[in-house]
Amino acid sequence: MSNVFLPGELIGLFRAERTGRALKEAICYQAILLGITKASLNTQSFISEASFQETARVLAKAALRGRIDWLKGLKENVVLGGMIPVGTGFKGLVHRSKQHNNIPLETKKKNLFECEMRDILFHHKELFDFCISTNIHDTSEHLFLGFNDS
Repeated sequence: MSNVFLPGELIGLFRAERTGRALKEAICYQAILLGITKASLNTQSFISEASFQETARVLAKAALRGRIDWLKGLKENVVLGGMIPVGTGFKGLVHRSKQHNNIPLETKKKNLFECEMRDILFHHKELFDFCISTNIHDTSEHLFLGFNDS
């Protein structure tokens, strides 16, 4: 068995499952529920990290590295005023019907990917539309002020 993770290392459930599929072997892990403080320290989100540590340094470092935050966590969505991903792990616990078991694995993967991408794009569009409408409003006020001054 490949030693991808260290004993006691905290990783997300989706990352563990993805790694298991990529290695095509079972990964033994124990699921734990983290408290808010512990969860905010164990993140790959630079927005979440910036809200917890030295904001300017973290944001500058993320910008220089060209990092992308996919807004998958609770904290970064709260910081940006987006929808929080609560109950997203519940899908795996739902009892599947016999019809669902007959669907080919590739179709299931494709449908799951499309749903996740649709959710991500929907949330980014909402945030983008909000930012654009706010900036256009601010810009239009400045333009009108400029016309009055001349």
